[in-house]
Amino acid sequence: MKVEFFKHNLGRKEIKRVNQVLKSVILTTGPVNEEFEKKFAQYLGCKRVVTTSSCTVALFLSLKAWGIGPGDEVITTPMTYIATAAAIIHTGAKPIFVDVEEKTANINADLIESAITPKTKAIIPVHLYGQMCDMIKIKQIADKNKLIIIEDAAHAIEAKRDGIKVGQLGDCACFSFYATKNITCGEGGAIVTNNEEIAKKLKKMRNLGIGKSVADRHTAQHYTHWDMEFLGWRANLDDIHSALLLNQLKNIKKLLFRREEICQMYEDSFRDIPGIELIKILPEVKSSRYLFTILVSSTKRDEILWKLQDKGIGVAVNYRAIHLLKYFHENFNYQRGKFPLAEEIGDRTITLPLYPKLTNREIKYIIKTVKEVTKI
Repeated sequence: MKVEFFKHNLGRKEIKRVNQVLKSVILTTGPVNEEFEKKFAQYLGCKRVVTTSSCTVALFLSLKAWGIGPGDEVITTPMTYIATAAAIIHTGAKPIFVDVEEKTANINADLIESAITPKTKAIIPVHLYGQMCDMIKIKQIADKNKLIIIEDAAHAIEAKRDGIKVGQLGDCACFSFYATKNITCGEGGAIVTNNEEIAKKLKKMRNLGIGKSVADRHTAQHYTHWDMEFLGWRANLDDIHSALLLNQLKNIKKLLFRREEICQMYEDSFRDIPGIELIKILPEVKSSRYLFTILVSSTKRDEILWKLQDKGIGVAVNYRAIHLLKYFHENFNYQRGKFPLAEEIGDRTITLPLYPKLTNREIKYIIKTVKEVTKI
């Protein structure tokens, strides 16, 4: 049997909405994008959404909007995708890693305060695999030390913890609509914030520092001149991509329900299997269930990974601890042993298929095969 690592949920309604955009006058950032931004803000319970071309650029622009740049430090986790740290580095600031919680793989909030220096300006907690970090504790630390919080919520659109949604305690939260995300348009991102001035600034930053969008300039009765207020970036999301997201947002609860069903099947099957450990979902958390990873022996992980692929099952590693990657080792002199829990998880993790189109037959095959190959 062949089981793909991921299949998207795009269907006739999404295609129909894109066709409507293609037949319209405006293909770039326009009324459909504005509709999605408003509906996404309503869903999250936040004041403003500013869409972007990716989550990476969303993180970068958020840091820049809050004035973070050369000489500054930003605390984050080494157990994440490289985009988190890359966004910090692109501002000229330095990523400062702290280790993770053993059971959840999320940043350990208890370690953050000891990493704060006079150069620290922000914290980027990453809601890994769809489970929110301890935002109440992180918010207390940030307020005490006058730090900005920018949540990396690439995995966590639907997540809650202690009754709090993503974006409700952070100064900004950044989302991804990459090809494998819970709602997708192939490439895309968004920033949510309750700060009106920051939202206005971000709209200009994503548009080369120009105060008026193309739609603003060309839908008025008479042409209106525009000005470049500062040096910005081309980082907007167009109406074509926005059209793909609208119907998925409407169906987000149904899609999450199916992913939760699949995760329960995995957890029930793997909970007491020798050689397999699971990431713990805390009782106070509602997870977005973006990724399902198992932890196996570090000495056998790659062999198990390859055997699953040989059996036709698509798998991935999310993630190797990023401070051990070549760039970070060479430029920041990070060594193995610095963040042992992140390293252990990175050495042991295997990500299994998780998406609503998975059939029960495919799930049973994955479970059966995982049990077989982990016996090696």
